[in-house]
Amino acid sequence: MTASNASIRLQTPADGPALMRLKERAFGPGRFARSAYRVREEAPPEPRLCLCAITNGVIAGAVEFTPVTIGGNPGALLLGPLIIDDAYKNQGHGLKLMLEGIERARGLGYRLVILVGDLPYYARAGFAVVPQDRIVLPGPADPARLLYVELIPDALESYRGMVRGYPCGNG
Repeated sequence: MTASNASIRLQTPADGPALMRLKERAFGPGRFARSAYRVREEAPPEPRLCLCAITNGVIAGAVEFTPVTIGGNPGALLLGPLIIDDAYKNQGHGLKLMLEGIERARGLGYRLVILVGDLPYYARAGFAVVPQDRIVLPGPADPARLLYVELIPDALESYRGMVRGYPCGNG
């Protein structure tokens, strides 16, 4: 089954148990110590950007985006977690979820998406490495893995400083 056969929909409360199991399998208990999780503790994900890929009635994967400020400036999002069930990996579900989420975020008026991840994987969705010392996460994070994609031209120019969760979530 490929991603082209999957449908993308918003997560529902009924998805909670299945998504929790996916996160536990994918990231284990160590996930809570990561810098990105520290940011996510400060604010809930943007509900209009919590997406699932559904294949044959099963959740193949999911993605969330959390509103953040960078240096106090709102309008940005932190992508993640992006999780794909082992049975559906390497079929394009992650890319499809990211691209759909990015497009929806653009439509909601967000300007920038950041994440911590591997450039070769995320570059397919347009991500690039954040210039050194421009954006800082609380706690340790490899600067080479701090990535961004602009949703409007030159959006990165408006952002410099510490990333914090933004509970308002208005974009």
